[in-house]
Amino acid sequence: MADLGLFGPGTVSWRVHAEPILFVGGLRSLFLQALHPRAMAGVAQNSHYKDDPWGRLMRTTIYVATAVYGTTEEAVEAGRRLRAIHARMRARDPFTGEEFRIDEPELLRWVHVTEIESFITTARRAGVPLTDAEVDTYYWEQRRVAALAGLDPSTVPASAAEVTDYYASMQPALKVTRDAAEALVFLTAPPMPVSWKLNPAARLGLELGGPRLAYLGVASTALGLLPTWARRLYGGLGLPIEGFTAGLSARAIRAALGALPRRYTEGPIYQGAMARAAALTTQT
Repeated sequence: MADLGLFGPGTVSWRVHAEPILFVGGLRSLFLQALHPRAMAGVAQNSHYKDDPWGRLMRTTIYVATAVYGTTEEAVEAGRRLRAIHARMRARDPFTGEEFRIDEPELLRWVHVTEIESFITTARRAGVPLTDAEVDTYYWEQRRVAALAGLDPSTVPASAAEVTDYYASMQPALKVTRDAAEALVFLTAPPMPVSWKLNPAARLGLELGGPRLAYLGVASTALGLLPTWARRLYGGLGLPIEGFTAGLSARAIRAALGALPRRYTEGPIYQGAMARAAALTTQT
């Protein structure tokens, strides 16, 4: 009961990941990750994300929640399973044809950095009060999650300044490949979950276009929150007004999510962590 996992009350990670708006950050990170030719080739050649996008999203969500809010044993086991899956995967470079491992440190680091930078940037742009020092603390804390994926924590950026430098060093290698373009289109307008089509009320909503329009708004916000250089790579103008508008949209989405009953935004892994923390407080 006393095991609070890799983090715990008082950590920036627990506070940030309690925000439902992070699902927008997760989508933003996918747009960023797709810009790395090898990383995108690895996904395209090893996953069936187009066949089961919502299932893949759910599995990723569960992994992130387990790493942040699970017990130490649960987090370590989740990392072990992830490393085992990646160790079996290979892909071919879209330009050279060279075969490479999915668990190459460069690729793991790219996925990790784009994910956590997207989470903390989205949270901040959506109005979560975070100081510069807290942002740096979040990056430093998340090195523990990087270790779960198989990275040497000392090779992972641990501050906002280090992330900025890392992005600058990576930009010459980034580009929109055919796989990245297809991912952009798919992620912007994916098929709605099959379960919705089986529910009369949800099916009516789909026919009226409500969920699709709502998701398009979320996807547009995620794209607008991308760094200027990333928006330009995707063919956007990268104007400051785009980012400003996306920030307003992110705040509106966060406010809407905050109005929902907590049972809709708090998953069982988070609830378990809160119960363990409450039990520890009672014991002390």
